[in-house]
Amino acid sequence: MKALIAMSGGVDSSAAAWLTREAGYDCTGAMMRMFDSDILPCGDSSCCSLDDAEDARSVARKMGMPFYVFNAKSSFAEHVICDFIRSYEAGLTPNPCINCNRHLKFDYFLRQAEILGCDKIVTGHYARISYDENRGRWLLCKAADPSKDQSYVLYCLTQEQLSRTLLPLGELSKEEARAIARQQGFINARKKDSQDICFVPDGDYVAFMEHYTGKRYEPGDFLDESGKVVGRHRGAVCYTLGQRKGLGLAMGAPVYVCGKDMQKNTVTVGPNESLFATT
Repeated sequence: MKALIAMSGGVDSSAAAWLTREAGYDCTGAMMRMFDSDILPCGDSSCCSLDDAEDARSVARKMGMPFYVFNAKSSFAEHVICDFIRSYEAGLTPNPCINCNRHLKFDYFLRQAEILGCDKIVTGHYARISYDENRGRWLLCKAADPSKDQSYVLYCLTQEQLSRTLLPLGELSKEEARAIARQQGFINARKKDSQDICFVPDGDYVAFMEHYTGKRYEPGDFLDESGKVVGRHRGAVCYTLGQRKGLGLAMGAPVYVCGKDMQKNTVTVGPNESLFATT
């Protein structure tokens, strides 16, 4: 059985690669090139960087397996970055990791695996996959370590994708995965985890959107629930429903973002109770 390992240059995917080889698979490592650094506002480092690619290549070389870099930039731009921007401009709060999993890691990557003649793809997600004989269905299950569980970002996987995927870290803790990397002498054994959106490493998604689109998101009015202007905001795309911090409003009591009108560029704020509906 052949397996194509999705390698990011991080500890988790490296440990997953080692565990897959130990399970007897003929392994090949691969990384997807998602974007060029010039799409970032200040050239910030992020995952999928050249350094990450070299770390992944180093691990693959140490394990004695082939390593490829796939050019997935156009697919990533279409399905992840453009959807991310459209969502914010429509007043929504996107989760780009969901679209990346749906369209890149478990679609594009799986098709590359088929081209290379691989039976399975492998990722470093903390989740488990099992097969229910009674129902004849593959099941996506939470990781053994609830503090690291990532099953929620894999909900979109189809039966075909689940049947072709291995998640070796599902039974491990993060400490155990890092211990594998140390024991094997991997170059990334002490590498920090990435916590941010890969193409917005500094967390300033509005600056990224303005840099990427060339647009300028203009300031507008904060309104209370009666429609009265109570302040000025930096642009409706800068706020998400339920947000309390960072509003810059002094109204005598905490207020939350309760609504947005993207056409009028207004943001409505109100008390906590306004965020909920009762019947």
